[in-house]
Parts: sequence; C-alpha cells; structure tokens
Amino acid sequence: MPRVTPIEKVRNIGIMAHIDAGKTTTSERILFYAGVVHKMGEVHYGTAVMDFMEQERERGITISSAATYCQWRDCQINLIDTPGHVDFSVEVQRSLRVLDGAVALYCAVSGVEPQSETVWRQAEQYNVPRIAFVNKMDRIGADFFRVIQMMKDRLNARPVVLQLPIGSGEDFRGVVDLVQMKALVYDEDSLGLKYSVEEVPLSMSVQVQEYRALLVESAAEVDDELLAKYLEQGELTSNEIQSAIRRGTIQTVITPVLCGASFKNKGVQQLLDAVIEYLPSPLDIGGVKGYGLDMHEELYRSFQDNEPLSALVFKVVSDQFVGRLTFMRVYSGTLKTGEYLLNATTGKKERIGRLLHMRANQREDVEEEYAGSIVAVVGLKNARTGDTICDAAHPILLEKIEFAEPVINQAIEPKTLADQEKLNDALQKLIDEDPTFRFKTDEETGQMLISGVGELQLEIMVDRLKREFGVGVNVGKPQVAYRETVTSSAQQEEILDRNVGGKAQFAHVVLNVSPGDVSTNVIFENKLAPSALPTNYVNAVEQGVRQGLQNGPLMSYPVLGVKVQLVSAFFNLTDSNEVAFTISASNAVREAMRNASPVLLEPVFEVEVVTPDKNMGDVVGDLSARRGKIEGIAQQGIDLQAIKAFVPLSEMFGYVTRLRSITQGRASYTMKFARYEPALNTPSY
Repeated sequence: MPRVTPIEKVRNIGIMAHIDAGKTTTSERILFYAGVVHKMGEVHYGTAVMDFMEQERERGITISSAATYCQWRDCQINLIDTPGHVDFSVEVQRSLRVLDGAVALYCAVSGVEPQSETVWRQAEQYNVPRIAFVNKMDRIGADFFRVIQMMKDRLNARPVVLQLPIGSGEDFRGVVDLVQMKALVYDEDSLGLKYSVEEVPLSMSVQVQEYRALLVESAAEVDDELLAKYLEQGELTSNEIQSAIRRGTIQTVITPVLCGASFKNKGVQQLLDAVIEYLPSPLDIGGVKGYGLDMHEELYRSFQDNEPLSALVFKVVSDQFVGRLTFMRVYSGTLKTGEYLLNATTGKKERIGRLLHMRANQREDVEEEYAGSIVAVVGLKNARTGDTICDAAHPILLEKIEFAEPVINQAIEPKTLADQEKLNDALQKLIDEDPTFRFKTDEETGQMLISGVGELQLEIMVDRLKREFGVGVNVGKPQVAYRETVTSSAQQEEILDRNVGGKAQFAHVVLNVSPGDVSTNVIFENKLAPSALPTNYVNAVEQGVRQGLQNGPLMSYPVLGVKVQLVSAFFNLTDSNEVAFTISASNAVREAMRNASPVLLEPVFEVEVVTPDKNMGDVVGDLSARRGKIEGIAQQGIDLQAIKAFVPLSEMFGYVTRLRSITQGRASYTMKFARYEPALNTPSY
C-alpha cells in the first residue's frame, strides 16, 4: 500500500508543560477542530479522550503519555499528550526523544513553573524545536507579557511574539496576528469554530507596531539575504517572515509564541496552523545518527522509505485486549506486518505481529508503516524502552534513553498465595512500561521492595496492581533509598590462598579506597604496569570491586562516589584464576570501606512551593523544620510567592497534607531530585 501522506506533510509533535497548564484540554480541542471527535471531552468531568486510565479520570491529571493522530489542512499530525507531574517526567522524556517538535504550554497566570523548566531542559537535551502557547488568557490575573519575560529569565529562551492578546481575563476576546496584521475575534457561541477577521483595534496600534517591528527584526536575523533587505527597506513580506521564523524554529534559535484560552475554545485553530507552518517535518530534521553493533562505527539513516529499516522503542504498554503493545518511532525504511526484524540491543530477532494506529486507547490496524511515523506494534515479546529495531542485514544501534534512578522504596507483600503467584508477573509488566519503576527482594529480610521516583508514582502502581491485574497487596510506608560513601582513604591487602574441592586458588591484591564525587558511581582505576597482571585478572578485580560495593558496610545500601585503585597484585601460573581475583577484590574492598570512615547519603530534593502571600511565613517555617535550606523567594502573579528550597526526601513524606492544612488548600508544590548529601539522621527502619 503506497504512502498516503507525503513525509514533508507529517508533523510528529508533543504537548508539554507543568501540571494543570491545560495540555489535555488543548489536545481535546485539537481533536475536535480536526474532526476526530464530535464532542470535546473535559478533564474535570473525567471525559477527556486522552486521559483514558481510571486513575487519570479520578485525579484529573495525566499519568501516561497518550498518542493520537489527526489531519489538519493537508498534513497529518501525530500528537503525544504528556503528563505534567514530576513523578511522571519519564513519559515526557521518552516522548521528546522520538518527536520532531513540541508545543510548550504556559499558564498565563502562573507563567513558567518548575516542571515547565524541567521539560524545557529535556527538549533542549534532544534538540527539539518548540513553539509556545500562552494558555488561560481568560483567567483573572492573566499576564501575557510577564510570561514572555519569564521565558527569557528562567529558560534562557528567545521568544518571538506572533500574536498579541486582545484583552485579558474576562475581557479576552481575540488576538492580533502580527504576521498578517489582522485581528481575530472569536465567536464563543460556535465553540471557537468561527471567528471574524477585523482591523487592528486603534487602542492597540502603538503596541502592535512595536511588536511587529520586533518580529520583523527577529525574522531578518535568521537569514542574511532578508537582513540585507530589512536594513535597506525596513520591512519584509508575510511569506518572508513565515519562512524565516520556520527556519529559526527548526534551528532552535527562536521560539514563536502564540496565545489563547483552550477551555474557552480560543486560539487552538491558530495553534494548529502554527504547528504546520513552523514545526518541522521529518525531512526537515534530515536523519538520525547511530552506531554499528561494536559501537565503534558511526552510521547514519536518512528519513526515507527506501532506506534500511531503523526504529526506536520508546514505550511499552500492557493492553487488556491485544496484550503487549510496543510503541515505536520509525526513522527509516518501511515496517510491514509479519516480517522478522533484529532487536539490535538484545541481538534477538522478533516478529511483527500487527501494526496499529492509536487514538488514545482506540486502535486501527494497518498493514505497513513508513519513515517518520509513530506506530504501535503487537508481537514484540522482548523489546524494552530504548531498544533499537532494525533490518537484520543492516544493523544499527540508536542512542538509548537514560532515565532517573529510583529514590524512594516501599515494602509490598501479596495478601494471599494466589496473589503471590500473580504479583511477580504483574510487577514485571509495570517495569516494562515505566523504566523508573523497579522491584527487588531484600536478601537479608526477604521483604519485597518496590522503588520509584516519587510517592504518587508508587501510589499509582499499587492501585494498578489491584485494578488492572487483580493482585491484592499490602503496602508499607514509603522509605528513602539511601546510599553510602566514604570520607577518608584506606588501603587493604587481601591474600586468597585456599584449596576448594582439591583445587588450589591463589590471588593477592592491594586496593586503595578514597572519596570521589557523590554524583558519580564507583570509579575503578588500574594503577599497575601493563605487564604486572593479565588483563583478564584486572577485569576480574574490577568485577569483584563492583560486586563488593553493591552493599555498603553501614546498612547495606549501594555505594556512590568512591574511587577504587588497584595498586598492587600478584599471581602464580598454576593456582591463580579469575574467580580467585574476583573473590579477593570483593573482600578487600569491603574491608577497605569499613576503614575509610563510611557515611550514609540521603537524597535531597529541590522543592518549589507556590503559596499566597499571607501563608508564606508558615510555609517557610514548616520547610525549615523539615531541615530545608531556603534558596530564594520570588513574587509570582498578583498575590503569590514562589519559595525554592532543598529538603531531604525523608522529611517530605506526607507534605502534601501538611501544606494543604497550613494554606487552606491554596498552595501547590513540585519536587525533583537534586543530589545526595551526608545524612544527619540515621533511618530507624
């Protein structure tokens, strides 16, 4: 079946923002205006198409990124609606990894909020072109120009204003298009489907001329020929401005800014136009870089249907109807049902069972997919997030996706024997879906622990175990995932000379342990001369060191920020082997750790609380009582203060209840992992 939509008419975009900025509401309007749905769903009523999980509809938040697609003008838009809560930022990260462009949403009242900064940095990491949409212009306290300034100050962005709001709050009724120099006034009775094109209001003429000049200047700076014309004539045509803004956006040197009010159906159609006009198609991106299976040869795939197939798995979902769904971004080649492909990450071949186009949780079968598309695959049994799927005759490894490590643990146990049999399988499916979620059994206590990046994430996982998988579980209180390190140096000699099963084993190592950077893992250095110890024995020593540091000497937590040096070693030709050196090194490094003044490290989180002015003193006092270090307080909005602090995670359990109590529910907060610091209080569990 031939390609229906030319690749230059494809847009792969995501919507990203802080929680409650209006991402899902905007997505619902996009689907409505594109004719996909005939009635707009609402988040607060639990009827949003994109929030289809029970947990999402109950809480009114997005938990899992949802993919859909629609037609606008003559283009196909593949859209991913991402969560805004920091506990689910993994969903944003892996979506941005495979998208060609993004829409950054900002609340016109709150401006650039903490999670807005986080997702912006993630987009920077993957060099994703962005346009910005200042939403909720109909809210009291909306300030478009303050948001623009916050983009400059907090994001170090270069916003280019394409629209100016006509009024704000209850008086918001339309926008002035600075490219076409026309006013668009929305008809509320038609749910935004109709709007009138009028002349620019006289009351705004001075402001419009000022921002039109800034727009033309920004467009001219992107192109040398346009700059020469601008300097000579002082003006550019609308087509020249659009072309220059598109180039600047794709090069990520500028960010076009629009405004509207999604809930009141104002501005979303113009946002869709901007997606088509300014965000790139796969052809504009060009291609993707990868490596050969030996990770030495650099390879490149252009986004063409006739190239060898290359695709990246970015999400795995357990679907109750079709089983395991694997979401992939096809970078090059053509993907067909029934063919066998190579998982270059694992080295195993897998068969493509079915190809599905997804609209949230609705499915549509297709026979083949082409370069630049996003598709769900049924039949891949072993593929994980970050795996590369490719043509076995032309293997390639694409860049993997790195995720945050878990920082919070929770004990969990099955209620019945029947639940015990189902629990491991259910947990493994959840791990496949969320790479920041883990589970393990404590070797000493036999207790099962689940781990994640936040309390809400673990709460959702436990809820899903009960509802989706029918597993009854009891859970304990959340616990902190501590780490251990050393504060001084110590040297340890270890001689292994024994007889096991009639066979002699000999190894002699001297290791030096010293403090390193606690933001890094264990660093191993071989200080021996190249001829002093065979390479396979050096590798065995390193393996023993890393095994020995999986559990620290204080409370058996993993070790961070330690440098281990192999300073001396001896072997003999008859009795030495790799196992002996692994055991010897493991024993030596454990003893050296005990003698190097070990300390416990606790995770410290960056916390930002937005609270009314009158509650600021109570909030600051409460954070200080939680061993928080106040970093700064800044005005946000008319009567709000944003308090930034660094607080140990162990002090933040149950904080949401306390914050609601002292602010009568008017404050909100976000937190993200910042660093590890020496723990002042030894945990009691």
